Amino acid sequence: MENTTHFKVFRLAAYGDSAQLKSFYFAVVTVLYSLIIVANALLIGVICIERRLHEPMYLFLCSLFVNELYGSTGLFPALMFYLLSDTNYISLFYCFLQIFVLYTYGLTEFINLAVMSYDRYLCICYPLHYNNIMTPQKICVLILLPWLLSFMSHATVMSQSLQLQFCGNIIDRVYCDNYSVVRLACSNTTLINMWGLVVTMLFLSCTIFPTIYSYVRIIQICLKSPEETKQKAFNTCIPHIASLLNFAFGCIFVILQSRFNNADLPPILHTILTVYFLICPPLLNPVMYGLRMVKIRQACKKVLSV
Repeated sequence: MENTTHFKVFRLAAYGDSAQLKSFYFAVVTVLYSLIIVANALLIGVICIERRLHEPMYLFLCSLFVNELYGSTGLFPALMFYLLSDTNYISLFYCFLQIFVLYTYGLTEFINLAVMSYDRYLCICYPLHYNNIMTPQKICVLILLPWLLSFMSHATVMSQSLQLQFCGNIIDRVYCDNYSVVRLACSNTTLINMWGLVVTMLFLSCTIFPTIYSYVRIIQICLKSPEETKQKAFNTCIPHIASLLNFAFGCIFVILQSRFNNADLPPILHTILTVYFLICPPLLNPVMYGLRMVKIRQACKKVLSV
């Protein structure tokens, strides 16, 4: 009989033994999480309260902010718990739950950003037909679509991963991720890896290429437009492009960290790069949109002054 141990818990090795710094890290994480909750919840509330913000662009933004609260909640409470506790073990159930939350957050974010680029494309390239195309029914579909697609696609991946038995239990991160968990499996995982790659490439091709096309067309229209139109397009598109690049860089950091040897990186830098996509977009997006978009800025002043 093969002498193997099938583990039922995983050890998150990235927490290390730096007990003297855990209180400092906990304070930093608590402040960051509080800022993310306040900033995103404020803009969600403002968009819901202010009737003049009940337009497609702001409703899609509201969905984006809800997703950022969802994703950061998949990381921060667990992070705070492990920084305060003496253990760094996580059960199979909570590990897979965290994987599901973080991966659906990532997929939903990409699709949300693609939907927002499509909305800007229609608004700038077809202004006279915009209201006829962007009907209330279509807005509801475009808000729900990112969530449904990401939940359904990752449920398929998770159903395969849940059937695995594990002969190792050390994950070199502060959170569970599917790639690290699958690598610990005893059995052949080629099919799961291929399916995960197919899903990733499909989602990237269905989000990045339409986004690129949308902005190429927007630039073409803007080059032929008056200065005032260019400025308006600039004010609405720059925050979106910044959001997309910020999140894409965060995802690239995670992929590179997973696939390549990071022994030369300091542990704290390794950890920061792996959590970048869960901290910076939820923290910076509300600030960028709140400062750059006049209607949101005015609505925030109105709500906060009451």
